[in-house]
This record gives sequence, structure tokens and C-alpha cells, in this order.
Amino acid sequence: MTPPTIRHGGRAPRPSAVPHGERATMTKPPRPGTGGRRPRGRYTAMTGALACLAVLAACAGPPTGGADSFGSPSALSSGTPRAAGEIDSFSWAVYAEPPTLDYTVAFDYPQNTILSNVCESLMRWTPGLTVEPGLARRATNPDPTTWVYDLRAGVRFHDGRTMSADDVVFSLERQRDPDNAAAWAQMFQNVTAVTRTGPLQVTVELKRPDSQFPQYMATAAGVVASRAAVEKAGRDYGTTGDLACTGPYRLRAWHKGQSIELERFDGYRGTRAKAAAVVFRFLTDPSARTNALLSGEVDGGYLIPTESYARLRGSGAGTLYFGEGLSTVNVSITNLKGPLGDLRVRRALSLALDRTGFVKAGLGNAGSATGSLTTRAAWAGPPEATRKAAFDGLPPTEVDLDKARELIQEAGATGAELTVATSSIGQDVSLLATAVQAAGTRIGLDIRLKSIAPNAFTALFTDPGAREGIDMFPLTYYNSITDPLDLLANFKTGAYLNFAGYSDKSYDEGVERATAEYDPGRRAGIVAGLQRHAAGHLLWIPVAEWPTSLFLNKRITGAPTTIAYMYYPWAADVGAAP
Repeated sequence: MTPPTIRHGGRAPRPSAVPHGERATMTKPPRPGTGGRRPRGRYTAMTGALACLAVLAACAGPPTGGADSFGSPSALSSGTPRAAGEIDSFSWAVYAEPPTLDYTVAFDYPQNTILSNVCESLMRWTPGLTVEPGLARRATNPDPTTWVYDLRAGVRFHDGRTMSADDVVFSLERQRDPDNAAAWAQMFQNVTAVTRTGPLQVTVELKRPDSQFPQYMATAAGVVASRAAVEKAGRDYGTTGDLACTGPYRLRAWHKGQSIELERFDGYRGTRAKAAAVVFRFLTDPSARTNALLSGEVDGGYLIPTESYARLRGSGAGTLYFGEGLSTVNVSITNLKGPLGDLRVRRALSLALDRTGFVKAGLGNAGSATGSLTTRAAWAGPPEATRKAAFDGLPPTEVDLDKARELIQEAGATGAELTVATSSIGQDVSLLATAVQAAGTRIGLDIRLKSIAPNAFTALFTDPGAREGIDMFPLTYYNSITDPLDLLANFKTGAYLNFAGYSDKSYDEGVERATAEYDPGRRAGIVAGLQRHAAGHLLWIPVAEWPTSLFLNKRITGAPTTIAYMYYPWAADVGAAP
């Protein structure tokens, strides 16, 4: 999440930990870089490349895909038609009710889908997955361990106050406060100080160069809220009352267990939102969510249930879109102390998994089987040779039961019992868990399924106690920045999403070197090695790349199709269809 991505199938915080289509996801936390200041001359020469704060491909954005990007009917779209005019309101389906809208713990799909329209960050992720100025009109790095944010003047909070440098310092410090249990705290581990260096200027000092920190300032990690309002709300902030942010919408009402209503904020600094109000309805049952879309009970939604793709596409009620998701579906290994501690057992499971069958059944044929933990779009910036190095030699995606059975016998694991968590959140979770069980059965393992309620699935990413007795669970990870290191840093010793406690000194050193490297090309070379290491050790078992899904009925249009909706004020673009 990063923050995280766990992201139900999970992610990490920024967890989804979570499966993309409906679940919890988590974001990733930041990782410290390695020490040593780089000579200022060399660093200065790179200032132009860093100006857009998009290491790797963020400046240019990932490829848009093309017809049949996934070898299926779901070609990626770069967006939806622009709205023709304003509307009074529209309704939106989300698969779960957020536990809170406090930006410091906004790590999952439901929270960020809503919060992205209410709260703004120092920088902004765009629908094209590039980074541009947000509440900061400019970000500069006078030396490798310093980032200076010059703020926009006259920005109003929803509580009527005007944003100042003090509000920014306070908001970022909340992420660093250990008492807040912030989902994004790991991204601030390399920060030594956040100080007000002018009425509209904030300076962040780092322990060492950190190529990731400036990118995360476009996520919930960089959100700014009114200090006075947050302090007044105390522990109730995020669960009752106003969020006191600066976005195009403000919180109007929260009907617990039913819906959240937003109203247009007329004091917004940017373009006026096209809809006067937005209603987010909590529809935890995939069938109920689909029926609501078909009937017009709700106007649209992201994370469409995979089992509903064909039904929605042929309904005539609206349009089903697919866009770049920067998401991979994986089997997260959570216990390396039992049979899965033997690499041969993990390799055997990987070889026995029917990835192609899962893509067809579990993802509605909207995706592609992969042996990579990262999506190809996350590597859009590096030279072709570097991308090739990152993807060559990865574990095979074809089923090889003979080799898998041989590995199980070599490991002495025949009959070994393992538990995989499952949930009714959606087929991307339930069918992947079933596929893992079937794969284990075919090669002599005894894999049990443990069912977990949809609203409790997120706890797998945040609570070690919830993972007790569980060896694996489906996890869809989405990048919160257009950079493969966002995911691969999760296997560093002590990382937030390193659920199994994997530790390798050489890998840690690689993450630190990559984090400290501001040059996109050099960093990509280091990260390619990390990709091969993580994939070779099957720290998670990669299964498929998965696009973002979006359904809009005939009444509305304008929503972006990419994963940027997690941190971009997408609802402000939604209006009347032509």
C-alpha cells in the first residue's frame, strides 16, 4: 500500500490484502533506504527526471493495453466518455462498510474509494497513473535526503478554515505517531523530521535517500486534514462528524450498516464536481450487488463480482469496462514453520495450480496467468533489457503434476495438512482457495478450507492473531504507485505484509539499495534481481494479473477505469451521460 496494497484477497496496507474484486487490500509501507548521501553534483543532474516524482514509469504512465490485452473479451480501456453535464446525484456500490474514514488507516478498497473524493494529498495520482501536484503546487529535492513541499495558497478545509503548513505537519505526523496504528506508518520509517519552513512550506528530512517516499505522497499517506478539527474530534475522528479535508466532496451523513452520503463542497479549490451528491451503498453480497446494478438501484461500482461479468456485459443496462489495475492475484504464504517452510512444497503447489482455469472461472476470463508477483505495467519505464531480465526465468505457469508429486515426495510431505482461508467475498477468493485445495489433493497434500466472513477477511492483513492456524490465503495486491518495488519491498525483514516472517540479508540489502537509488534505470536493474529472488523462493505464489473492473449504467459516465480511483477524486468527474 501499499500504505496497502491488501488492498480481500488482500493486500496490504495500504493493505487489499485483498482481492481485487472485492475485498480487502492492503497497502504497503515504506521501507528505509540505505545510508550515504550521494554526491550533490550527480543528484542535481537528475532533478529533471525526478521533477514528476514518478520513479520508473510514473511520468509516462503504464501502457494502456490494447484489444485483447488479456487474451479475452476484456480489452483495457483508457477511460469512459466525458460527462455531458451535471446531475443531482448518483449512487455507488461498495462491497463492505468501512470501519473508519480516518485517512491514517485508509488501506482498503471501500475506505479509499470513498475517501479519495473527500480528502486530498500533497501530490495526486492521475487516471493515467502518473503523479502531479496536489495540495503542494511544487515538490523539490535540494539534496538526496530532503523534500520540500511548497503549498497552494487559499485552500479551504470543509470546516471553513484555510490550510496552512501547520496542518500539513500535523497530518503527516499523525502517520508517524505509533499510538495511531497507522496503516501507512512504514512509509514514514525513513523520515527523521517534518517541519514548517514557511507559512506555506513544509520540509521532510530523511535518514537516507528514499525513492519511494515522494511517490507515496500521492496516496492516503500524504492526506492533509484540518488540525483543529481532527484534534477536536479526538478518537472519534473518522467515525462521526466531518473529516475536515479539502476534496470536492464532504461527508454529509453516515447511516451505519447502510450507506455513506457525500455532498458537493462548493469551496473546493479545483473544478466543481458534476454531481451535487453521491451515495455509497454497502452491498456485501455479490449477487445483491449485481442485481442492484442491473436494476438501476445503484448507478455504478468498481470491483465488479467476477461471476457477473458476462451477465452485466450482455444486459443492455450499461457498460462494463476494464482498466489498468496494477494488480496481481496471489496465494499469500503466512506460515513458513510448517510444511510450507520447505521450498519444494511451495514449488509443488505452484506447479499443481491450474492458473488458466482459475482465470477463466475465478476472474471471468478477465486477466492472464502469470508467474510474476508484479504486473508488466509496473515496469513500463525501464529499458526493454531490464524488463526482460525481470521476467525471464520466473517459475512456470503450466501445470506439471508429475514434477509436483516428485517434489512432495522428496520433501517427505505426503499427507501433510495445510489450511487455506476462504471467503464468500467473491469468486476471485473462493475459487482460488478451492483451486489451491484441488492442487494439493492432486499431489498428495491434505489442504483444509477455513471460511471467514467478508467483513472479517481484512483482519488477516492487520491482525497476526487472525492468521493463527492459517497457512495461506488468497491475496490480490495492487500497487499504490507505478513502481514494482512497491510490492517487492513487502518481503524485506519486518515489512508489514511479510506475514510469514521471511528474512534474507541479501534481499534486505537489495531493497535498501533500490530504495536509495533515485535513478530510475539503475533502480530498475536492482529491482529486477529482487523480482527473480522473490519469485524463485515463492514467498507468495503468483497466479494472475487482474485489471480493474467498472460498471456504469446508461445514466452516468466520466469515471476513470484505472486503479487511480483509490487516490484520485474520481466521483467529481461523474455526470450525465450524453
